Amino acid sequence: MSVPRYGHIVVLSGAGLSAESGLSTFRDNGGLWDSHRVEDVATPEAYARNPDLVQRFYNERRAKLADVQPNAAHRALGRLQQAFDGQVTLVTQNVDDLLERGGARDVIHMHGELLKVRCVPCGTVHGWRDDCTQATRCPACGAAPGMRPDIVWFGEMPYHLDRIYAALGDCDLFVSIGTSGNVYPAAGFVAEVRRAGYAHTVEINLEPSAGVSYFAERRHGKAGEIVPDFVESLLKGEAP
Repeated sequence: MSVPRYGHIVVLSGAGLSAESGLSTFRDNGGLWDSHRVEDVATPEAYARNPDLVQRFYNERRAKLADVQPNAAHRALGRLQQAFDGQVTLVTQNVDDLLERGGARDVIHMHGELLKVRCVPCGTVHGWRDDCTQATRCPACGAAPGMRPDIVWFGEMPYHLDRIYAALGDCDLFVSIGTSGNVYPAAGFVAEVRRAGYAHTVEINLEPSAGVSYFAERRHGKAGEIVPDFVESLLKGEAP
């Protein structure tokens, strides 16, 4: 049996991972996200200005999850977390559930989740698969309106940063998959890892990201083709 080279792997995934399953991303469409400007559907100001539009947008995206399936990269990361003889921390900027459906058992969703809604008045988060509107009452406190998508919009603080930075400081391998390198704080994670001075860093992306120069190793191409082979090499203790 091969001895794993690494003890704690942190994987950051971004929109490019789920794009291969057919989920659209605004960065691939000239600033549009499913034909909507980000400023109109993904900011607190947009929600305050037109909550009905924002609710419809996320209802549509939530419904689309039923039409897509995890790809080979999702499944490979699920296998890594299940089979690796060490710690694997999966951090994602994505709000879908494809990593979980691919077999991952513990995913840190730093930008929230489509399948959850949050009550603004009482702060309770609920698992949610149906439509949510301004007329939807909170199951906990009964408030309406007040139920919003549990999504971190532009201008809001990402979730679980304490846990993420603790993992970044502890890991000996950091892998970034399908990220643009433009959205902070995630774009700064590789620099955080480099400050510790001992972790190996790998970028897996369709093309070089904005932060490619920070990575010691770069593998460019489709995640669905690269990630499964990379995971198998990790499980065999053969990865650099």
